[in-house]
Amino acid sequence: MPVAHTLEGPLSVDVLGRQDPELAEILLAELARQTTTLQLIAAENFTSPAVLAALGSPLANKYAEGYPGARHHGGCELVDVAERVAVDRAKALFGAEHANVQSHSGSSAVLAAYAALLRPGDTVLAMGLPHGGHLTHGSPANFSGRWFDFVGYGVDPESGLIDHDQVRALARSHRPKAIVCGSISYPRHIDYAAFREVADEVGAYLVADAAHPIGLVAGGAAPSPVPYADVVCATTHKVLRGPRGGMLLCGSELAERVDRAVFPFTQGGAQMHTVAAKAVAFGEAATPAFTAYAHQVVANARALARSLAAEGLLVTTGGTDTHLLTVDPAPLGVDARTARGRLAAAGMVLDTCALPHPDVRGLRLGTAAVTTQGMGETEAARIGALFATAVRDESAGRRVREEVRNLTGRFPPYPGQ
Repeated sequence: MPVAHTLEGPLSVDVLGRQDPELAEILLAELARQTTTLQLIAAENFTSPAVLAALGSPLANKYAEGYPGARHHGGCELVDVAERVAVDRAKALFGAEHANVQSHSGSSAVLAAYAALLRPGDTVLAMGLPHGGHLTHGSPANFSGRWFDFVGYGVDPESGLIDHDQVRALARSHRPKAIVCGSISYPRHIDYAAFREVADEVGAYLVADAAHPIGLVAGGAAPSPVPYADVVCATTHKVLRGPRGGMLLCGSELAERVDRAVFPFTQGGAQMHTVAAKAVAFGEAATPAFTAYAHQVVANARALARSLAAEGLLVTTGGTDTHLLTVDPAPLGVDARTARGRLAAAGMVLDTCALPHPDVRGLRLGTAAVTTQGMGETEAARIGALFATAVRDESAGRRVREEVRNLTGRFPPYPGQ
């Protein structure tokens, strides 16, 4: 009789421990790290056990180049069903006419969007990297900066908000083939209608890089780019709380171009275990519980922002509309890299980021993961106080670390594991 399931649970490493104890030890150590420190990286979250189960499923064995009903490999009858479920759930969740769920990452999704709409050498208007743009928005170290002519817009130096007058002026001057709206560290909602208006004026495609806010969109806690953008690029992790991967949403008129840009132009076979895990995440995101979660993520981020501001840190734009915020620790007497080191020693994991000032870096943090753990605004405010204590006083790291350990112990991401 075949063994249907050899693991005790999605986080069990019993089988791996018998086969490869060295790797099992690493996995267990990583689980301990994640569950005893505060995960404040804005791009990270805890997936559900169901998502993890799909990722560790036999679908990982299957080659499936192509699309449902038109694969280049045999034996795809069941993975075709899984992909159709993922596509249908994504379309329903975001109100899109077409969804491609095969992209391996957010960067892969952006590459496919460019491949569908642009040719090498075309001009693209996107947020400049010093103001919060992503590598795929024109970095010279990335394919985007090597293949296309990027022009960067920025934020107002006083308010920290996107300078839409500058966006319009640059669009009129450079006549880009595409305009990209989206950022890795902009804490406010994007005005997609304003970008659509400029794109229409200059005859440009509008690409929304919604990797960060798409989970909030799914939960009704952020405006949707789908009605405005020609193509929406997104990740399926972050606030959406699915597996690490990407997806694209578009209208039916661009569906074939987008699909062909993913396969065969930019990547080969889909990772069917990941596609199935995306389907699980889309199903979870369509529930009232996820809607409540998404709104709590924002409430927690705002509580954290207020706490940090009260402690003397400079919170950019004066707060946040989303799951993330960026802060300058300089008022506490340290630079961002020093602050990140002190916070890491205290059990608080986050990133540095560019701030819209020459040669100034800040700290980027988010509340998606701690909200998944069940923390609320009271805990978010306390995290802000612990954050400031650790940054101000290097000698307080051990004391803060103990309080962090107590806090995470009260809110385990995987109870019972």
